Amino acid sequence: MPTSFPPPIGDAEAENTLAGIGEFGLISRMTTGRVQPAGTLLGPGDDAAVVAAPDGRVVACTDVLVEGVHFRLDWSAPDQVGRKAAAANLADVAAMGAVPTALLVGLACRKDTAVETLTGLVDGLWAEAELAGVGVVGGDVASSPTLVLSVTALGSLEGREPVTRAGARPGEVLALCGRVGWSAAGLAVLARGFRSPAAVVGAHRVPEPPYAAGPQAALAGATSMIDISDGLIADLGHVARASGVLLDVRSRAFDMPARLVDVGAALGVDPLHWLLTGGEDHALAATFPGPEVPEGWTTIGAVRRGEPAVLVDGRLYDGGPGGWDHFAR
Repeated sequence: MPTSFPPPIGDAEAENTLAGIGEFGLISRMTTGRVQPAGTLLGPGDDAAVVAAPDGRVVACTDVLVEGVHFRLDWSAPDQVGRKAAAANLADVAAMGAVPTALLVGLACRKDTAVETLTGLVDGLWAEAELAGVGVVGGDVASSPTLVLSVTALGSLEGREPVTRAGARPGEVLALCGRVGWSAAGLAVLARGFRSPAAVVGAHRVPEPPYAAGPQAALAGATSMIDISDGLIADLGHVARASGVLLDVRSRAFDMPARLVDVGAALGVDPLHWLLTGGEDHALAATFPGPEVPEGWTTIGAVRRGEPAVLVDGRLYDGGPGGWDHFAR
């Protein structure tokens, strides 16, 4: 069991840090007064939580956010980082056609981390969890020289089969639900030292995944689906390879937001590049037998026979990398 970090007696400054409240003080702040949904049969306080799984199967995924890689606290408030961490995982559950049921959180940080920062992270995690109708049911805390937030999401298929990346078939339509390009535009603004326009910067700080659209797509007969976390072209590439098909995206199918046009003009960037390659908006892309798609979804392309690839208007995209890769050179 990791130890807590008591401050020297009389050290008032340390009382405002993790060293002052200790591991169990932090856990108390993470759990006290929080309302768990009915699906949480046993919440925090034991060796493990118990979450209902009436379907008999559990959808599970994990994402890790590292300070300086995935977020910067001079660009985002702690609660925004917490919401972003939860959203990244909840969107993955939705992309399987499942309904989220619980979150588990791993937190590692320096012992001199401010309590205010940690409280903000926790508040953000809970705020996003509540949007999806779930609770934070447990986790772990450890000491680390770098702030790291690891979130695991659980979900229920509610009797349906999972919607994987491998089911797209030639002749189907490709559709999108949620916004793309906004987070990438916000990141570009922040990287230039600006903090506005607020709507664009805010999209980078806190994504707005369409959680309900995942189960909706599954019920409507979606044959494949994926969360757009690394960029539309990059993530559609996973579907193309898993399904053994060619995906052709129509650029004119996108309703180009005026705000992104304005930001692109100011920064000298074609906003279409953000829509096609920008990640972290956590929209959902899916294929349907067609031609109709569910309400809220927009048809953006087609599934064709051919070597697995993603085309834009019938050609390979030549505007640079199709998305984010942590280990690319």
